[in-house]
Amino acid sequence: MAAQRRTVIENCAIATVDGHDTEYASGHVVLAGHRIESLGAGAAPEGLENVVRRIDATGHLVTPGLINTHHHFYQWITRGLATDHNLFDWLVALYPTWARIDEPMVRAAAQGSLAMMARGGVTTAMDHHYVFPQGSGDLSGAIIGAARDMGVRFTLARGSMDRSEKDGGLPPDFAVETLDGALAATEETVRQHHDSSFDAMTQVAVAPCSPFSVSTELLRDGAQLARRLGVRLHTHGSETVEEEKFCHELFGMGPTDYFESTGWLGEDVWMAHCVHMNDSDIAAFARSRTGVAHCPSSNARLAAGIARVPDMLAAGVPVGLGVDGTASNESGELHTELRNALLINRLGGHREAALNARQALRLGTYGGAQVLGRAAETGSLEPGKLADLVLWKLDTLAHASIADPVTALVFGAAAPVTASFVNGRQIVEDGRLLTADEEAIARATRDEARRLARIAAEA
Repeated sequence: MAAQRRTVIENCAIATVDGHDTEYASGHVVLAGHRIESLGAGAAPEGLENVVRRIDATGHLVTPGLINTHHHFYQWITRGLATDHNLFDWLVALYPTWARIDEPMVRAAAQGSLAMMARGGVTTAMDHHYVFPQGSGDLSGAIIGAARDMGVRFTLARGSMDRSEKDGGLPPDFAVETLDGALAATEETVRQHHDSSFDAMTQVAVAPCSPFSVSTELLRDGAQLARRLGVRLHTHGSETVEEEKFCHELFGMGPTDYFESTGWLGEDVWMAHCVHMNDSDIAAFARSRTGVAHCPSSNARLAAGIARVPDMLAAGVPVGLGVDGTASNESGELHTELRNALLINRLGGHREAALNARQALRLGTYGGAQVLGRAAETGSLEPGKLADLVLWKLDTLAHASIADPVTALVFGAAAPVTASFVNGRQIVEDGRLLTADEEAIARATRDEARRLARIAAEA
């Protein structure tokens, strides 16, 4: 790193979220190129060469960048609809509209989703995209391109559906792919876009949508495809009581047992929601190291229930946080999920002992890196890791009277982001994106939302 251009950040509180939860009341971080070179208490070392920038971060907390582990970007242009529905009714209401998306709509929606997260401290995002209407264009390419332009580290979970209404599923018949078509398109997406290198900006996972929208063959063959290609697997699991009833009626077993029977438990798998998990389910996830994307706001919005996150963590299940699609979490922000995860889990059986501020921050950072299979590269501030970090401003009216900066970040109002770095490149300054025009994105998303609504109404 000696020849790399350096950025020095000083006079900041630091929460490293490393294996020892090391923190510094006032310290420094040195970035060299796209890696973290050093960090510690007090001022940065003297005599550093090639320092191109020094940041006085007085009044700030520096943390690893937030990591989003579950999202559906396309839903940005269908926000505010079906606001009083449970999951199944919500899906039935919205699938006919979603089935008419096209490439310009998906590109604009991806830009909106990414922009909202990035300016709120997300440095690694993912998108589970599973709606591919015939003739809709290169949707995967549009999503990946939007993330690349935004400068955010990204995982595309290339989704699929092949169980439509005629097969007892929820999507309209014209909104699904064939088994062979879905597998072939997924493999092509992996081969074209997946980067397995340490500092990869784009990765791809195999991601059939859910037990009630895909066939057993697509789940089983999808798992085999992912392992043959050496990529991760993602799907929805155990989200609602209706899903559990569906699995028992159709397969004669609950969701976790069904997933295990199709090869969908393992350290290369993570599932969204996992709200309705019994002790046996949690033990199976812990034994297999299957990860969970916890989406507290979406779970509440759709009245799905309270996931047993404290029990999962105690058992050793990897757990990260997810925004989920913005048709079920209209704010589209991940930093608010730190607070919501803590508060909602305290409504469960563990009450005030459910989660604390540092556990919530770990869910949103290192936990997310574990779930995405990138804990060696990001998720904590340690020398040699990728330079993905956020400077949170905590000396304003909203937080200044809270002595502990981690408590201020998690329990307090959404903290302003003074700077966000991804791969050593600054993408946010004073709460504004440096890599995109927010007003232009807002106009594009409004226009595409209106166009989609018009097309759906005419159909």
